[in-house]
Amino acid sequence: MASFMAAVLVLLLLASSARASEADPAPAETQQNVFIVDNYGARGDGKHDDAQPLAKAWNAACSSSRPAVLLVPEGKTYLLSSVTLSGPCKSSVVFMLKGTLVAPRSRSAWSQNDTSRWILIQGVTGLTVSGGGTINGNGDVWWTNSCKVNKALPCTKAPTALTFHQCNNLQVENLKLVNSQQIHLSVEDCSGVQLARLSITAPGTSPNTDGIHITRSKDVQAKDCVIKTGDDCVSIENGTHNLFVSKVVCGPGHGISIGSLGDDNSRAEVSGITIDSVQLYGTTNGARIKTWQGGSGYAKGITFQNMVMDNVQNPIIIDQNYCDSAKPCNRGKGSAVEVSNVVFKNIRGTTVSKDAIKLSCSDTISCSNIVLENIDLKIEGGKGDTESTCRNAKWQESGTVVPQPCQFQN
Repeated sequence: MASFMAAVLVLLLLASSARASEADPAPAETQQNVFIVDNYGARGDGKHDDAQPLAKAWNAACSSSRPAVLLVPEGKTYLLSSVTLSGPCKSSVVFMLKGTLVAPRSRSAWSQNDTSRWILIQGVTGLTVSGGGTINGNGDVWWTNSCKVNKALPCTKAPTALTFHQCNNLQVENLKLVNSQQIHLSVEDCSGVQLARLSITAPGTSPNTDGIHITRSKDVQAKDCVIKTGDDCVSIENGTHNLFVSKVVCGPGHGISIGSLGDDNSRAEVSGITIDSVQLYGTTNGARIKTWQGGSGYAKGITFQNMVMDNVQNPIIIDQNYCDSAKPCNRGKGSAVEVSNVVFKNIRGTTVSKDAIKLSCSDTISCSNIVLENIDLKIEGGKGDTESTCRNAKWQESGTVVPQPCQFQN
């Protein structure tokens, strides 16, 4: 990959000195295999919609029989309405985002049919997205119209800024995502994914602005990311298997969350999750698993380890009675997603709540084989001792655990 990226940089230098005209881009691009959005009609002035030029440049790169580079030049801002970039492609593609992609500021610019996604890339194998550029969702108008901000408003969907759907052997690295309308980056039905060196930022008060969202995907790695949002830094949902998250700095936000799982009596399956070397600052949760009563399936083979928490509200929490609904939830009855084989290891830091460890498990199916190893969680400012609360949780401890886990309770 290093040699390929070096070749890409050479191509970009050549392209900058020999850019083809808009009227006849083919000759230079055929020679160098770099497809520049400006050559397909993009203005990059932040005022005119460049979604169609981007789609045209994508189609040209995707149709190339040789490895191709799709270039969004540095120093320009490209206004985009909702756009879909589809595969399969004939060869590998590098989407080199050096400039800024920005969403319309007005909600009226979105039709009723495209409010769930802004930029969708789907059905591509061997794609790399990189370049150090910025994806700006202009989400503030969506946040002020959210039912979580104004309870009098109906709850409606807002766009996810960047969605990868059914992509395999995907690399996304060295990008900035800011102020998404809702979720910043979503990985859906993908396999073989590497996410690295991402900066994801939105105000701590922005609703539903998860940093990285992963669902129905396997063999995913996320590392060396800084995520500061108003919701989960990383949210891990149904169908996620073999996920490794490491060296992530999180906060503000809601921490690292597995779930929610089992909503609307659905079945959920999550396994093989490792969260390693994460730092959390001022988050509402630390290491969290959340499931709804009435669901089914499992969340198992989960490890949270080597975590540092600073001023975190709920450092360690399993909540099988999760409810995020305007209607009352049916707690304690029916089936439940089974939570088992979970390890919390080498976790230290401070909490703003006395209950540093909360294991609130289902009356129907208790949590089992929960391991607490080398835990040291103290009250922020040293004001008193931390405690733990448990319900229907079967746990074991190893090493020094502070606070001491509570006894098994029915």
